[in-house]
Formats: sequence, structure tokens, C-alpha cells
Amino acid sequence: MKKENLYSINSICELHSFLNLEKPAHPLVSVINLSDVRYNIPENTSSIVYNFYTVYLKKNYNAKIRYGQQYYDFDSGVMAFFAPKQLFAVESESSTKGEGWMLAFHPDFIQGYQVAKRMKEYGFFSYAVNEALHTSQKEEDIISGVMQNLQNEIDKTIDHFTQDVIISHIELLLNYCNRFYSRQFITRKKANNEILSKLESLLNDYFDNSEAEKSGIPSVQYFAEQLNISPSYLSDMLRSLTGQNTQQHIHEKLIERAKELLSTTTLSVAEIAYQLGFEHPQSFHKLFKGKTNLSPLKFRQSLN
Repeated sequence: MKKENLYSINSICELHSFLNLEKPAHPLVSVINLSDVRYNIPENTSSIVYNFYTVYLKKNYNAKIRYGQQYYDFDSGVMAFFAPKQLFAVESESSTKGEGWMLAFHPDFIQGYQVAKRMKEYGFFSYAVNEALHTSQKEEDIISGVMQNLQNEIDKTIDHFTQDVIISHIELLLNYCNRFYSRQFITRKKANNEILSKLESLLNDYFDNSEAEKSGIPSVQYFAEQLNISPSYLSDMLRSLTGQNTQQHIHEKLIERAKELLSTTTLSVAEIAYQLGFEHPQSFHKLFKGKTNLSPLKFRQSLN
């Protein structure tokens, strides 16, 4: 069995070298036309870690991307996003060549700007590859236009305004991607409703089978793994359908079950708390009162 190579690329300069490109015009940010990239993927799968942000718009890309333990085909009109230190792999039997754009920027480049504080709000940097953004031709044209403007600005002589202008373009690009992902959640509403139904079933099973009592309050990570999607994508998808993220959805189910137990059993509040997965009754009391404006005991008394 062949040993898998790991490429850890720490800078934009190293990225250009890896892709057999000329040195970048700027050491912390670069826009790459994928048709200019010339490199051969090794026969064995090559794992890659970029220690900077990358945004791809890929078209006619003749390779497979592995994220986690699964492979995904990239076809035309697909965008993918990677945060620093995310591991992925590329596999191809031939020289990999495609069309599209790649934006790479180091966290240091945006440090001190508002967009740096907002990076966690762009949930798509935590999505899995299979949750990539599928763009329409019009959306592709918009993204390509922003990429070209970025490339033109980066290639200019650096002056006092360069960083501000480039970061404004990056923020514009990310805001467009937010908009397009929101559209994708709407156009995939049927599939997303099926995921919501599966989540409801998983939640019911978790409590019906006393899993909460054995394993504690269900986590977002647990349900994301059961549904084979990333926690960020699950929360963003649920928010588009219900207005609540996954954590809020779990809490709603907890309160629903708590009300049921408080109204139909003689279990003490502490016993109900433990049955629902709480380590401490005080935590259950706090959550219940926060959601209902009543303590569990007051709620039970209000039923009589």
C-alpha cells in the first residue's frame, strides 16, 4: 500500500510554488485563474492543508475531492470554501486542469478589519465539500467579475489604498456567496424538508429509547453525523426552514418533552431533568424557565 502524501502549505508564496505559478504579486492574497495552473496530482491520494482561506469557483474540473472519508465529483458551476487547517484530498489519474478561479488570502491580511470579526458568520467555510454551492450561469458571471476585479487590483502597484480596496472586494464576494447559499436552501426546499423530517425522527428516537438518560443532552454534532452533513450546514439549513438553528431546535424538543413529562407523570423535577439528559437539575430549571417564563414546578401547578 502506497503511503499518502501530505502537503501543508503555509503561505501564498508556497501555494504558487505548489501550483507551478510565478511568485504572487502580493504575499498575503492572490487570485488564480485555474486555467493557468499546471501540476500533476500524484498517483496516490495527496492530502492537502492550506493554512489560509480559499474560495474556489470550479468548472470542468477533472478530479475528485475527498473531504473526510468520502469522495465528491466537481462539475461545472460549483463553489467550495476552505478555512485554514482544513484537510482535504485531490485524486486524479491524469493531469488536473480546469477552468474557474481560486481566491486565497491569509488571516493576517484581514486582521484588524471588520470582515475578520465576521468570518465565523460565513458558515460555508465549515461546510463539507458535498455541500458546495451550485451556481447558476448568472451567479457564475457575478463571481467571475468580482474575482477579475480582485486580480486587477492585486496586480496593481501597492499603495495606501490597496488593502482597503482588496478587502472590500473580498467582503463583497463573501456577501454574494451568502446570498447564493440562501437561494440554494430555497431551491432545495424539498430535499431540506426531508432532512428536517429525519431530524425529527432522530430526536424522537433519542428520547423514546432513553438515549438522553444514558448519553446526556443530544448535541448538534451527533445529529449532523447521523444525517451525514456538517453541523454548520445543518444549522443554516434549519434556520432557512424554521428560523431556528439546530441547538434551538434541540432545545424546543427538550421543552416539549419536559412539558409532556410534567403534565402526564408524577416524576419529580429532578427525575425529569435526569431523564432528559441534564447532569444537574438546576440547568434544566434554567433552560425551562428561559423558554417558558415559568419554572418546571410552576408549570406543573398551572395545569391543576
